[in-house]
Parts: sequence; C-alpha cells; structure tokens
Amino acid sequence: MGQLLAPIGKQAVHLCIDMQRLFEPGKPWATPWLERVLPQVTALAAHGPQRSIFTRFIPVRSKEEARGVWKAYYGKWECVTREKIDPTLLELVPRLARYVPPAAIIDRQTYCAFRNGRLQAYLDQHHVDTLIVSGGETDVCVLATVLAAVDYGYRVILAQDALCSSSDESHDALLDLYTKRFSLQIEVASAESILENWAIGD
Repeated sequence: MGQLLAPIGKQAVHLCIDMQRLFEPGKPWATPWLERVLPQVTALAAHGPQRSIFTRFIPVRSKEEARGVWKAYYGKWECVTREKIDPTLLELVPRLARYVPPAAIIDRQTYCAFRNGRLQAYLDQHHVDTLIVSGGETDVCVLATVLAAVDYGYRVILAQDALCSSSDESHDALLDLYTKRFSLQIEVASAESILENWAIGD
C-alpha cells in the first residue's frame, strides 16, 4: 500500500499498542486479527528489544471510578474493570512478554498512549525521533496515538501488516486515510520493508 520515504535512523523505536491477552480469541475484547499479525509484531520486537515499547490499556478499577462518558462505557463493559477481570488478561501476550526487559511497558487508561505523559517522558529521555507503530486496534487506540504523535512532530511509520482491528471495514478505511490524507506525516509500509531499512542503535 505504501512505502518508506527514507531509511529509518537509530533514534527510532517500535511502539506496540496493546497486544494484551485481553484481546486474544475468546477473551472479552477479542480481536480476531491479533494472531494473524503477531508474527510481524514479534519480528519488529525481536529486531530491537531495547528499542521497543509496549503499551497496555488498563481499565478503571470499578465503573464508579469512570468519568463522563466513560461511565456508560464501563457500564457496558463492567466485566473488564479491574475488580472483575482476571488480572492476567491485562498482561502482554506471551510471545511479546519475553522481550520485557529490555523492552519497556507503559500503561494508561485512555485510547491515546500520550495522554498521561509517561510515553512522552520516555521518548524524550531516549531522544526518540521516529515511531514504528504496530498493534491494535487500528481504528481506536492506534488512531488516537498516531494522530497525537503527528501533533508532537514525530516521524510516524505504520507497519501495515502488524496492525489489527475487530472491523475490517474501518481498518481498511484508516489505512486509506493515512496514505492519502497524511502522506507527508504518516508512512505506511510492510514489516519486512521496515526491518530491511531500520538501523538499530545502542
């Protein structure tokens, strides 16, 4: 679908969004594509574990703690609140958890991974200028995070075959949007192409 505009420098990191057991088949927020994209996500993590960041979506403790429209959200999804859910489902899927450490984990409670400031602080500390994005969902948390990354001025590269969603239609629509409307700020390429063009620094 897309192509890289330039080689990927040593200040890049792989930012993997929410590849947690919660989204595995048969789990409360099952994302059917997760298993399909896992080999590509794993390849990106294995290429540079020390240059990988995994985010995790951590639900509120109880629906009473939620604010605003999140109250209705957790009214519907009370089963995933921390007082109800099996806590092991919030962990990364096993194939990715083995890369931590040296890979980092950053938790949050909103769609956008930048919202609580932890991700931005980590990126600043490690002098990151490029984000290689994988994970899910393409049309929810990935979308919110990618648009925030553009606002912060990062070079953003989406690994198109390492993204997953529970909606084929909106996944395809988002990739089309990224390539047509944000072509100067968001690059879309295969994981293979990214790996071939990514130089890992110390």
